[in-house]
Amino acid sequence: MLLLALILLAALWELYKLVIPDDGVRLGDALILPRSDDTSMPHLSQIFGAFGKQEVAGASGTVASSVVSAVWYSLRLAAAGFAAGVVVGFLLAMAMQRLRIVERALLPYVVLSQTVPLIALAPLVYGWSGNLTLFGLDWQPWMSVSVISAYLAFFPVAVGALRGLSSPPAVQTELLRCYAASWWQTLVRLRLPASVPYLIPALKLAAAAAVVGAIVAEISIGLPGGVGRLIITYAQQATGDPSRVYAPIAGAAVMGLVAVGLVSLLDVALRRYHTQEEAT
Repeated sequence: MLLLALILLAALWELYKLVIPDDGVRLGDALILPRSDDTSMPHLSQIFGAFGKQEVAGASGTVASSVVSAVWYSLRLAAAGFAAGVVVGFLLAMAMQRLRIVERALLPYVVLSQTVPLIALAPLVYGWSGNLTLFGLDWQPWMSVSVISAYLAFFPVAVGALRGLSSPPAVQTELLRCYAASWWQTLVRLRLPASVPYLIPALKLAAAAAVVGAIVAEISIGLPGGVGRLIITYAQQATGDPSRVYAPIAGAAVMGLVAVGLVSLLDVALRRYHTQEEAT
């Protein structure tokens, strides 16, 4: 299915270049369809060919090696943010499910937190944490990137886990109460298994959001070594080689696919809980 989607996207890209004029389509003075010239939209063959070019004239490294290195660096930062966001989001969901007053107090602010512009938040986090020290360790710039990733990742986990933990019908919770099951036993034996069909899609969204957060944060604070900085560097070279700009963008897309794919492996491992949910 993924391969078919990629083939369809590639066909649409080339079809757009074939049909749409180089200057785009205008309605009066307004440009309603973007330009399709080789500077704005290179052919896919040119984009793929850019991966084999040298990073810098006379250097041994290629664009492909630079993109792979940047993807690996950014993916690790996104993974750290994803892990932190999952922990924070799940703890918030447990607290909101446990106490209704906590849900009424926190849920509006959880939703409101996602309205803050990310591109403005990243420099603030970087500035606030500049002189911070945790457990004797100085705060590193990459930690700010992971914090932004966690900031985006915690929201879908908190909402999805809350819905999942609250999904068991009252008859099931009452049955466990009749057996004198504690809140922890009810959580482990009933609520956690029931939350899997809701939590897995939330984790997929969180993984994609963590990748987006890492790249945007890298661009905002100018952190070297990642995909975000590579996008800025190649964008500055767009006049001489426009096809190179799309190389880190393709790398960012691969990052998202890898992140969501890893969560899908967890979905396969927990497939039996989906079957139980459908049966009920």
